[in-house]
Amino acid sequence: MPNLSTDALFILVKSLEKGEKRNFKLYAARNSASADLKIVQLFDALDKMKDYDEDDLLRKNESIQKQQLSNLKAHLYDQILSSLRILKQNENIDLQIHEQLDHAKILYNRGLYIQSLRILDKIKSLTKQNNQVTFLLQVLFLEKKIESLHITRSMQDRAKQLSDEIDETNERLNLIAKISNLSLQLYSWYIQHGHARNNEDRETLDDLMQDPIFDLVKNVDGFYEKMYLFQCYCWYGFITQDFLMHYRYAQKWVDLFDKEENMKQVESAQYIKGLHNLINAHFDLKNIDKFKETICILESFSETSIVLNNKNNLIHSFVYLYIAKINQHFLEGTFSEGLAMIPSMEEKLKEIEMYIDSHRVLVFYYKIACLYFGAGDAAKTIDYLNSIINWKVNLRDDLQCYARLLHLIAHYELGNMDVVAYLSKSVYRFMSKMKNLGEVEEVLFNFLRTSIQTGNEASFVDLLNKLKPLEKNKLESRAFMYLDIISWLESKIQNKDVQTIIREKFKQTHK
Repeated sequence: MPNLSTDALFILVKSLEKGEKRNFKLYAARNSASADLKIVQLFDALDKMKDYDEDDLLRKNESIQKQQLSNLKAHLYDQILSSLRILKQNENIDLQIHEQLDHAKILYNRGLYIQSLRILDKIKSLTKQNNQVTFLLQVLFLEKKIESLHITRSMQDRAKQLSDEIDETNERLNLIAKISNLSLQLYSWYIQHGHARNNEDRETLDDLMQDPIFDLVKNVDGFYEKMYLFQCYCWYGFITQDFLMHYRYAQKWVDLFDKEENMKQVESAQYIKGLHNLINAHFDLKNIDKFKETICILESFSETSIVLNNKNNLIHSFVYLYIAKINQHFLEGTFSEGLAMIPSMEEKLKEIEMYIDSHRVLVFYYKIACLYFGAGDAAKTIDYLNSIINWKVNLRDDLQCYARLLHLIAHYELGNMDVVAYLSKSVYRFMSKMKNLGEVEEVLFNFLRTSIQTGNEASFVDLLNKLKPLEKNKLESRAFMYLDIISWLESKIQNKDVQTIIREKFKQTHK
């Protein structure tokens, strides 16, 4: 599990690429007084350290006094950010707008009002082209300040025009804030709980979707209003397992970026996330051709400069591409082939551990465990599931529950009946506490308890007959999303590997 230093400066230094480190050194030499170059010494010392240790840092750098370390670190932190701002300003539209706004304010403070207004006009065009509504409001307020304090010989109806523009922008910002809040609440609900577990969950989610803001936003043509609207329906469809809704709105989300190509650079992470959701939608609907086609689109985008020059985009692309590739092995029943990519995947995860969130790590561990289970390696399955079970993190109640359930089944596969008998009660209590006990889970637990001694083909057939009808029940079928119990039971009945069963099904449906 990630075990990161809490020192912000150390993490920032370790996040820098070679070119960024070189740029900082040049920036520091050019902009710092000779007395300030001690920050370069501190920078080099931090860069050489594997883990942050303040005592070791001071011992190896005697010219740095303990009492001055705090100020030096704060100064170095600011200098690194300043050097990055200069290096990266052409890659981010918001940094470009910020710089132009600074120029307009400098000109205004020097009494050059007309020049300031000219720059503000240029910024206004830039903000509208790139849907930067928050910056547009800042421009309008500075314009209003200039017009209200100075005679600029502008048109006579300028006051009304500015007032109307500000009212319109404020209205848009209010809509964007409210619809984005709902999108965030829905996504947050999923991160906490996973898919809807019962009618109570459905009612909570339905209440969110009844917000009057939806009717207001549907009639607005703005980019962000549409994007967050599509996200809301996308999350709702996914959480409630309405996969057609999930697909429709994930497609609308991606189409929105295809319609406004420049926004792929402005909101790259949102575009990548949209593609990820579209890939997941095709996976859930088993649209294998569209699934592969969308993966190719994400792969192509991940090779553009927009992604390659932005660490955040690189990490998102890596995470979503690997998840998609694992899911492809799940679809096609090629679990053993999928194991080949685990070493490189884990190496990359270790490399980016200071950036990746706990939720993504949980998802990776669970999917890797499922790969091993599908490949018939129950022991390795247990190793990865233990990483989830022993990690005390308040995320994804669903994964926490089904990791424990798969953990029991893996021990059952290994013939560790004493372990199954011992753990089944605690797992049952845990799932009950997390409100993850449905009819599928009750039937499965009953099977595990009673078949410890009598497990035979007849008991597997009986369990299969009980579970099959539940696949079509939305609130019950969620269990089958986390565990392909049906294929496991068929493998026991037919005396075949799980991946052989899934592979045969895939070939039959994709001839």
